[in-house]
Amino acid sequence: TKGCRIILILLAIFWVFPVFSWAGEFKVVRVYDGDTIKAIGHDIEITVRLVGIDAPETSKNKHEPGQAFSQSATKYLANLVLNNNVDIKGFGTDRYHRILGVVFVDGHNVNIEMIKAGLAEVYRGKPAKSLDLDPYWNAETEAKKAKRGIPVRKSGGRCADKIWDIHCQLMAKNDSSWFLEDNSWQKTTGHGGELSGVKSFKS
Repeated sequence: TKGCRIILILLAIFWVFPVFSWAGEFKVVRVYDGDTIKAIGHDIEITVRLVGIDAPETSKNKHEPGQAFSQSATKYLANLVLNNNVDIKGFGTDRYHRILGVVFVDGHNVNIEMIKAGLAEVYRGKPAKSLDLDPYWNAETEAKKAKRGIPVRKSGGRCADKIWDIHCQLMAKNDSSWFLEDNSWQKTTGHGGELSGVKSFKS
């Protein structure tokens, strides 16, 4: 089919040119979680994994809540990109054939915005080739200092780098040495201390 041919062409482009950009040619039609979206354009659908970040996983089972703050991350990302035209800067594909991309809305780097909001962290795995992670690390440091988003432990310990581990989630609920972000958010009664409050680039 035409769609399959175009997808193969895109994969070939990424193989030859690992960094590739589309300017305003795709519209986001679905947000799977805090770091994965579906976009359409040129009669094809593409799945984009926001490169350089890692957000809490949503559950594949609708009767299970997923990792703590997964719903907050999903809603926040949806408010930024859903039904918007986006620019995508691709950095190849992952093993699931998803495009590893930086997503821009009106010039704003959405990947970094997710980290600034405290609803994603810098991806700890092998970084994408040619991706400059310095702004991502700076955003994570900024979010932690501002106490935004996901619970962060004030001091070291076994949960310091395991913010979505189930045991750490329980500790976050019962240990006063944990904190949530500043009062620009409102806590709700959702699973795992979900937070409400969203940002939009729209005027």
